Amino acid sequence: MAVADPIITLEGVSKSFGATQAVSNVSFQVMPGRCVGWLGPNGSGKTTLIRCMLGLARTTTGTITVRGHAIPGDVRQALTRVGAIVEEPRFYPYLSGKANLEVAAKFVGGDAATRIDWALERVDLVDRSGSKVKEYSLGMRQRLGVARSLLNDPELLILDEPSNGLDPAGIVEFRRMIRSFVEDDGRTVFISSHLLDEVQKMADDIAIVQSGKLVLHGSVDQLVAEGRQSMRLRVDDPVRAEETLYRLGLVTGIAEGEHGNLELTGERIDDAKAILITRSLVEAGIGVIEIARESESLEQRFLEITSGLPLEGEGEGSS
Repeated sequence: MAVADPIITLEGVSKSFGATQAVSNVSFQVMPGRCVGWLGPNGSGKTTLIRCMLGLARTTTGTITVRGHAIPGDVRQALTRVGAIVEEPRFYPYLSGKANLEVAAKFVGGDAATRIDWALERVDLVDRSGSKVKEYSLGMRQRLGVARSLLNDPELLILDEPSNGLDPAGIVEFRRMIRSFVEDDGRTVFISSHLLDEVQKMADDIAIVQSGKLVLHGSVDQLVAEGRQSMRLRVDDPVRAEETLYRLGLVTGIAEGEHGNLELTGERIDDAKAILITRSLVEAGIGVIEIARESESLEQRFLEITSGLPLEGEGEGSS
């Protein structure tokens, strides 16, 4: 089976605003058909890099290719099937949602107008398509922005902080929509956010940036698996359980809690190791009353990695 080419490639990309470096030597690839979360706190370089990817800003050094085309040299061809939202989407407030898409379709050209009804259906706005946008909630405006970005039937969607300001129900709804673009349509979604816990549920791959530097990159499963793992036990003899586990070298640390609870920490407490731990305790005559395993969240890993790193600004209007 042939290996697909990356749909986005960055090599040594840096961007400076005067003496301030917003993005510093960033290199990574985005493979097609995946949702990639571009994560970091406000002011870390997320929007700056997206603007460079879309040809809205020029890199200081390094190269960017999108859909095999150089940015900014061949930006028009690169973006023919790219949909994007950069910062909050803007609309004509006194026009309906559908009328706004009709205006946008004229700028997109081609057969974009034939996709308006389909796009409204994909973002679940058919019932409110005739309402004026000034009457829309924030979540509805965000979904209308996504509908507008679908008018050119994009292979790639680039969305900058699209779930900002959404309530919990709106975030869940937005997550389902994004996953449907990837799983049902086969599109690639590159989405920036500072909501790490939410993106962990949405994305296939994660790139974490801090102070303009890429500090972590990989699949969500890989990054979570590489984090610290713990196992909580309730046993009938905590003292003997500690002695047994330390003697066998099965864990790196044990913290005692109330009612016989033990918090175990170690490298890669996977299924096989969990079985070995419980089997060793039982064979030693120790009663295991309760067992639970926990993995370090992506947010916990991010906070560990970025703690102590300075947060730099990016220049006016960037985040």
